[in-house]
Amino acid sequence: MSLMGSLYVGVSGLQTSSNALNTTAHNMSNLDTQGYTRQQVAQGTRTYNTISKSATKNWMQIGLGVNYTRTRQERDAILDKNYRRESGRSAFYNVSTTTIEEIEYILGESNEGHEFSEALTGDQGLWVAVQELAKNPTLSVNQDLFVTKAYEFITKARAVYDSLCDYQDNMNKRVKTDVDLINKYAQEIESLNRAIMRVESGPERANDLRDRRNYLLDELAKIGNITYSESPTGYVSVRFEQVDLVKGSLVSEMCLYTDPQTGFYTPYWKKLATYDKFDKDGNPIVSEENIASAKVFNLTQEISSMYNTDIGSLKSTVLARGDHRATYSEINDINPDGEYEEGWYDKNVSQSLVMNIQAEFDQLVHIITTKINQVLADGAERATQLNPDSTYLRDENGKPYELFQLMVPEDKSKPETGWSVRNIMINQELRQTPSLLNFRLDEHSEDNATMEALKQAFEEAKYTLNPNVTTPLNFTNYYKNLVAQIANTGAVCRGIQANQEVATDALSYAREEIVGVSSDEELTNMIMFQNAYNASSRYINVVSEMLDHLLSTLGR
Repeated sequence: MSLMGSLYVGVSGLQTSSNALNTTAHNMSNLDTQGYTRQQVAQGTRTYNTISKSATKNWMQIGLGVNYTRTRQERDAILDKNYRRESGRSAFYNVSTTTIEEIEYILGESNEGHEFSEALTGDQGLWVAVQELAKNPTLSVNQDLFVTKAYEFITKARAVYDSLCDYQDNMNKRVKTDVDLINKYAQEIESLNRAIMRVESGPERANDLRDRRNYLLDELAKIGNITYSESPTGYVSVRFEQVDLVKGSLVSEMCLYTDPQTGFYTPYWKKLATYDKFDKDGNPIVSEENIASAKVFNLTQEISSMYNTDIGSLKSTVLARGDHRATYSEINDINPDGEYEEGWYDKNVSQSLVMNIQAEFDQLVHIITTKINQVLADGAERATQLNPDSTYLRDENGKPYELFQLMVPEDKSKPETGWSVRNIMINQELRQTPSLLNFRLDEHSEDNATMEALKQAFEEAKYTLNPNVTTPLNFTNYYKNLVAQIANTGAVCRGIQANQEVATDALSYAREEIVGVSSDEELTNMIMFQNAYNASSRYINVVSEMLDHLLSTLGR
């Protein structure tokens, strides 16, 4: 090779070292950029110049320098896949844990919220009022205390249930937020796909665009269970809950069906829904039947890591929220239409954290209020058996007094009109005049039989939290077991969440070692490439001096 040709060897080193320095500076400047992936310059040797060939000797070749191949991203596809799956699972249990904590706050077991236990079994609760009444049932102070504590009990019970419903509404808003994000991310991923294909149709690599797309895949994986694949052209197809979200140039829109009674959103795939009715503008009228086969989630599935059914914040939110306001009747497999449906509770209520607590809590209020009313009615009936003209514990119409009354008369075809906490109120007549419950029989003796029945109602252990629990409970133990059940569920969720955080963090750290920018490593690379640049420059200077010497010598 001539000395003139040797200059190109040095130039190739200068160019490659300059590119490497620029890439290193790019890494350093994006040290704190969210979603940025470390880049490296790939170098390769240029083809050799063969001077001579020999059958018995080695070929004589001279290298032509270094070649800049491309600037590549440092990523591990397997780590990306595992991290996204585990981050989605972590998000699922994070929602569950947050929901349990909110329920505990609402019940007031941390000296906050409504402190419902105080209204039932506290020093100033309903149970204490019953005990005081049993000591002296004819004392007006005790009668007034009994009615007052009954009023406080039902007021706080309604506040607890309403707060659970309000929390359902807040979760419902998060469902809409997550669905909007999914649609937004899907549209942006498809747009990035097209941009990446345009850039990479030439010799360049769209690394910054790929960074943004990878970031969106990370965020999407936290919301739901996704799978994805990249074509040789750089186009990424994404499936969300086993349905194509981004494929080709098409983006599947996720829509929301709004329940006309509760306002709850149900995510469904627009392309899978069937429409049979349209409005005057030609827009489809969506009903529950239209989206039956288009729902994004099957909430009756068993939640298990084995089947990957415990991934994504959206599914966890929908599952924890439930699809309606649960009542006591559903524990007995009575569906919201008022019909018996075997296994209804297990399939449609028990897996929802909020609905399960609603149903069990509503059952507690139901059995307490109806049992107290029954005790009063039995007392009036006993007095009537002794004296048909007796008005003991009866109103002016001759009906037994009810301490608790329905706001809306009961309709068997409408479960919401039953003895549910939101449909129960205190008897205003008794609240204004508690002495109407004088508990003095017609012969002027104290009604000890009714007092014993009232105490027994609180102490008799014959109730269970739900069909899957066999331990018989009384009123006070029922609530304690309800709280204990919430605490146990919370402990399980917190344990799983803690383990998931460890697994997710470990994968994040492992991935960060590859994709993350280390300032120390980049500074080391910068020194290395600077020295390489200097070496190439010195090499060119040496060749230049040799040429100058030859030209000067020959010129003489």
